[in-house]
Amino acid sequence: MKNMFDLTGQVAVVTGSSRGIGKSSAELLAKLGAKVVISSRKQEACEAVAAGIRGDGGDAHVIPCNIARRGEVEALINGTTKHYGKIDILVCNAAVNPYYGPLLDISDEAFDKIMNSNVKSNIWLSSLAIPQMAERGKGSVIIISSIGGLRGSTVIGAYGISKAADFALCRSLAGEWGPKGVRVNCVAPGLVKTDFARALWEDEERLKRRCATTPLRRIGEPDEIAGAVAYLASDASTFMTGQTIVVDGGVTTASV
Repeated sequence: MKNMFDLTGQVAVVTGSSRGIGKSSAELLAKLGAKVVISSRKQEACEAVAAGIRGDGGDAHVIPCNIARRGEVEALINGTTKHYGKIDILVCNAAVNPYYGPLLDISDEAFDKIMNSNVKSNIWLSSLAIPQMAERGKGSVIIISSIGGLRGSTVIGAYGISKAADFALCRSLAGEWGPKGVRVNCVAPGLVKTDFARALWEDEERLKRRCATTPLRRIGEPDEIAGAVAYLASDASTFMTGQTIVVDGGVTTASV
């Protein structure tokens, strides 16, 4: 029987993959056989991740990209296609959250930055990558959202709005492109120990409260999100589209 998680011959683009969830996801996809494009704003950080993948026998290529700039997004997708010949898997992981505080105090500039980077960039990436997947009749787009899109927050409300928008984007793209064999799904992590979420988990009191109300009594690690990404990228999930996998230690199911 074929290994349904085997990604040999597949090409994956992972944005924001120089650290955290993106890095762990890229490394796992490479271990499963995919050729992986490492991308984030800083080339040096990307090169370090790619070198590690190559050192483990994998195939990795670096294309730096600031996802808020359409020209760089186009260069990422076009550069990947030129280097590897195709894109089979797109992981939209890169995101920003420049504001931490009450929602009604956020500046227009900060709000626009969040929506442009966390939502509009995913539309750009999808519009450039999905058509070539559709031509081959198969492809997988994975948007890394957040349980912030499922819950209210007194400190990251705008970020939550952007992540709720990603759920809607996923469902609509799934409906549009499913007939062509392209699947689009989301992963919604809970609090994970990444640099991106440092403001949340370094706050000892906030962390203590979160762990106390999480059934697993701890926060997550990047590698624990990567497994969901690998599932959605692989043939193990060929009948799944328009859905969101919540990976949060059970926090959104807890009654207290």
